[in-house]
Amino acid sequence: MKFYIFNKTYHPTMKKISLFIAVFSIFLSLKAQDKNISSPIIFIYDASGSMWGEMQNRTKKEIAFEVLSSTVVNLPEDQRVGLVAYGHRDKTNCEDVEVLVDTKKGDKSMVIESLKKITPLGKTPLAYSAKLVIDQLRDSGAKATIILITDGIESCDGNICDVITAAKKEGIDFKLHIVGFGLKSGETEQLICAARAGDGQYYDAADAGGLGEVLNEAVSTTVDDPPNNFSAFTSKNNQPVDAYIKAVESGTKKTIANKRTYGDTTFFFLPAGKYDFIVFPLENSSVEGITLTGIESFDGKMTHQDISFDGGKIEVSTFNNQVGCEAMVKIISNETGKVMANSRTYARPNIQEVNPGIYTVEIDALNPIKGLEKKFVIENVEVVAGETKKLTHTFKTGIAMIGVKSSTELIDASVTIKEVTTNQNIDGKRTYASENSNPRKFVLNPATYEITVTALGDFAGNKETFTIEVKQGETIEKIITF
Repeated sequence: MKFYIFNKTYHPTMKKISLFIAVFSIFLSLKAQDKNISSPIIFIYDASGSMWGEMQNRTKKEIAFEVLSSTVVNLPEDQRVGLVAYGHRDKTNCEDVEVLVDTKKGDKSMVIESLKKITPLGKTPLAYSAKLVIDQLRDSGAKATIILITDGIESCDGNICDVITAAKKEGIDFKLHIVGFGLKSGETEQLICAARAGDGQYYDAADAGGLGEVLNEAVSTTVDDPPNNFSAFTSKNNQPVDAYIKAVESGTKKTIANKRTYGDTTFFFLPAGKYDFIVFPLENSSVEGITLTGIESFDGKMTHQDISFDGGKIEVSTFNNQVGCEAMVKIISNETGKVMANSRTYARPNIQEVNPGIYTVEIDALNPIKGLEKKFVIENVEVVAGETKKLTHTFKTGIAMIGVKSSTELIDASVTIKEVTTNQNIDGKRTYASENSNPRKFVLNPATYEITVTALGDFAGNKETFTIEVKQGETIEKIITF
């Protein structure tokens, strides 16, 4: 802040006005800073007796303390934090829940020191713990991000999903993430319900590394973020797949959101607009990444996108003047540039399965077709899971019959063919002195060609160049006599 002196003589009234302006400016500055202060993060910590269970030759208590402490240390210095623990004082009491660090007075070091002193002992009152924290938010009128860590399900007849649903209906402002640490399949239904009701995410952590990863993501997705308006689910063969989703502005590389699904429906915010989703599986190495384009998000409306790694099919049929012909078909991913399939039609529909995405399909006619139009490219072919994209291409050709003879016999000669407008070599063959190959048949795309015939053997030294026009579906014959 700058203060300017205009005169060495100060008037008392001017001094008061200057002091008022200075104080008021500082007040406005502090109010502006208040708006930028992050809402508190409140950790609800599992101190039930089951935390003495072992995982990777260490107790879950040791792992949880180490990982949570590391997460807290890495939070911004001005981040307000709170800590609530349950089950640490009484083995049988379903109301054994205690606020160990209050968000108004506590800091990161107090949370870590409190974690050190916790000894797992009792039950798992998830619903009661959540209710205690929500009651405090109601009384204070504050909002917060709540992160509940548990290695077990409710053991006190409560229903945390009902608690969270009722609180949201009441209008209490919070976001709830739940981290299931080493839970078994089938134990997570109520926890998933509660996290979704709390506008948050349920995370499943199977080990120390997983716990650290999900906690880092949980603390970065807070109540201060815009409300979720988009959800996504990734699967293959109707089974959930843990995947990473990057949302970029449609047609650009500008990243707007990154999200991991953890094998479940994931929720996040996307400003209204159109996006491309670049999706990579984090399990099942046989599944490759896919790109979905033109996905739209809307203001004030929840949008969902199912993302399947199931393959879609591209069926290619190739014809030569309406008659099936052979061609090579190459399917190239627009995202990676990688060739995903390379096969031959054998004059019948060719079907290749690839991951959903956008592809370039190259169709290259095989012998006997020659010319500047023997290769055809179809761009931006969108493949959708479970669907077949049918592509058809017809190559246009005519026939040139080139023969060489003398007055008494057929002559072996070399025949070279160039396309006139580009001077590009198109084909070359020998006629041989055989009725089976003289005249020699050339199947060519419609165009004007320059033909050079050079006699061989006894007639070497004889040469003639001429032009012909090949038209679709027609046969032109030229016999040279030496």
